[in-house]
Amino acid sequence: MAMDDFPIWQRPRHYMDVPDAHDHVHWVELFFDLIHVVTIFVLGNYLSHHLDWPGFLVFTGLYLAIFYAWADNAVYNSLYISTDMAHRATMAVQIVTMIVIAASIPDVTGKGWVYFALGYALNRALTAHMYWRARARGGETCGMAREQGRNFFVLAAVFALSAFLPKPLAFWVFGAGVALIQLQYMLPRVGTLRYERFVPRLGHISERFGLLMLIMLGEGFFKLVITLADKGVYKVGAGTLFNVVMGGLSLFALAWIYFDSAGNARPKSRDNGVMIAYWLAHIAILWSAVMVGVALGGEVYVGLWEPYPTGYGAVGTVGLAVFLASLWVLQRLVAERDTSCHYHSSGVLLFGIALALLVLVIHPFVPSIVGNGLWGLALFSQLAVPLYRGLRDMRGADASEAGS
Repeated sequence: MAMDDFPIWQRPRHYMDVPDAHDHVHWVELFFDLIHVVTIFVLGNYLSHHLDWPGFLVFTGLYLAIFYAWADNAVYNSLYISTDMAHRATMAVQIVTMIVIAASIPDVTGKGWVYFALGYALNRALTAHMYWRARARGGETCGMAREQGRNFFVLAAVFALSAFLPKPLAFWVFGAGVALIQLQYMLPRVGTLRYERFVPRLGHISERFGLLMLIMLGEGFFKLVITLADKGVYKVGAGTLFNVVMGGLSLFALAWIYFDSAGNARPKSRDNGVMIAYWLAHIAILWSAVMVGVALGGEVYVGLWEPYPTGYGAVGTVGLAVFLASLWVLQRLVAERDTSCHYHSSGVLLFGIALALLVLVIHPFVPSIVGNGLWGLALFSQLAVPLYRGLRDMRGADASEAGS
């Protein structure tokens, strides 16, 4: 047998050139995704300790940078089937860069900045190396891989430079580099979206987004458990335990809503407008999932009758509103799968968004049992109404069959 018959020796190939290409996520990609559990947890901790406007802005900037580190890897692996030794070694080093990035987040505006910026620069350079390998090994001949490799090498240099510039100039240069990551895909006539072969495997990329959503929501469970354990589960009252239980159920409900209505569903077309909107909506909904997970950690610090902590409350209500609004957009971008998605209507989503924004205004002035109750109504109505509608239609269908 030829060496190319074994996955560990196969050169990178564009999936359009592989007759039997499938959408399944490779184990190396799954391992890379799981590393982001730690990164997102540390990022959530940063927001928990900086619940003010500067902290929120730093958190959002870091989220975008970390998201792109994950997403650029996901896009490459969706375009090119790479399973050989060199690719696995490159992915292993990328995983190490995420360890350095995560470890530097707690003091990212101070002494941790150099480590964060250099770790991120190496991560971008490794992405460039992947694309150049695809070009050099014959996986792409249209110029797309060469252009992507060049872009990421230039961006890596920008991020490395920001490590040594004085602050706040360093932050502005780094932020410009993060913006350029997005623009190098989407700029008219020069962005790589202009290539006909720059179309990720739709099933593969939607599955990667679903896995990342589980990671983001799982971070919320980590936050709840560790916060409760640090305080001492035996030290809190029944009201706090009730809040924690409802927090855990809320995270499960968010996953339920996402996967029932849009998760793991392919975009309905390969049109650039649809793909860009699908991409941007996922950036927003994943950001909001981290926000909600952080906010639910505040359940440990409150009973039933005192107001919910203001910073946590603001993060949680805005997070839920953005989550539902992003879901509304995604429902219009994905292909229909079964009848269950029809029951998640715009009216129910708008009701949840409006109620979440109401809680944003009133939560500092009402007992947490009231704020949590209204927030929970905004969330759990997204399950209760579709389930009621589905049950109603099922009973109506059964009655019709019995009558006929």
